[in-house]
Formats: sequence, structure tokens, C-alpha cells
Amino acid sequence: MRRFLTILAALASLSLTGCGYNSIQQTDEQVTSAWSEVVNQYQRRADLVPNLVNSVKGFAQQEKDVLLGVTNARARVGSVQVTPEVLNDPAALQKFQAAQSELTGALSRLLVTTENYPQLKSDQLFRDLVAQLEGTENRITVARNRYIKAVQDYNVGIRTFPNNLTAMVFGYKTKANFTVDNEKSISTAPKVDFNPPPAAPAPAAPAK
Repeated sequence: MRRFLTILAALASLSLTGCGYNSIQQTDEQVTSAWSEVVNQYQRRADLVPNLVNSVKGFAQQEKDVLLGVTNARARVGSVQVTPEVLNDPAALQKFQAAQSELTGALSRLLVTTENYPQLKSDQLFRDLVAQLEGTENRITVARNRYIKAVQDYNVGIRTFPNNLTAMVFGYKTKANFTVDNEKSISTAPKVDFNPPPAAPAPAAPAK
């Protein structure tokens, strides 16, 4: 009896290997691992934001709107629940991506604002903080690229024969990938124009 069960288990193992079950498991784990690295880098950025905001506050009291925008964007990022189910929920992934994009924009405006404060720019702690933030942005880009590649491998795997049959039996579906919000606008080449903008028309004289 034991020998029969051993043979049956061996046959089942060979059958699952041949139908692509193991490769689906491997690529699924690669997607999960790549996603964890994406979240890890986003968390690193979120942890740096409060320090950056506090550093700028003392020098940019009049830039309250910019600072408030960064703080609010950081809070919205923290409110998005990042669970493993996000990988299988395109709407949740889009919400996560939108929150991160908003924080990216707010940080960009903040860094541009600090250009107006020479004393702040010369402070070593501030420069170190900005360098860490820039390094984090690069790590996020690398992590996202690896996640995109992992999702591509997984999706190709479960859509090709015979894996697609195995995926259908076990309920595996394609996963959503990262996209850009402004795909239409970035497809147009930017226009470089060094001419000064036209002068604004003079305000109309008040009626007598």
C-alpha cells in the first residue's frame, strides 16, 4: 500500500511539473517578492518625509501651502492599506499608485521651493536628507522595474499553453502592472522655447 501511494505521489508530482504548476508557483513568488521591495522603498521614502518637512519648516514659514501639501500627501499614503490582496486587485493597485504619485509631486514642489533658501541649501543635514531622498527615488524606480518584469513573466506564464489550463483549474489570474497616469501627455515631445512669454493684457478701465 505504501509503495502504491509513493508511486501515485510521484506520478502526481511529474504531472504537476509537466503542466506548469511549479513554474506558476515560482513566478507568483517572484511577483510577491518584487512587490515587497517596491513597498519597502516607498516606506523608506515615507519615513524620510517628516524629517524633510521639519528641516524646511524653519526656513520656509511662508510656504505653508507647499508644506501642507507634502504632509497631507504623506498622510494619504499611510492610509492606503498595502496587503498581499493588492496584487490581485487592479482598483486597489491604482489607488496605491495614485497616492504615491501625489506624494512624488508634492515632494518635487517642496524641493523646488527650497531652492529659494540659500542658507537651507548649504546646511549639511539638509543636503544629506535630500541625497537620501534622491537615492530612494532611484531605488523606487529600480524596484518598480523589477516588479514590472516579474509581473510580465508571471502573466506570460499563465497565458501560455499548457500553463493556461493549469491556471484555469487552480484559479490563477493575470496581475495588474504599474502604469503612468499621464500616458497621453508624455507621448508628445516637449516643446523648448526660450522666447519670453507674451505680456499679460492690461486690465480693463473701470466703467464710468
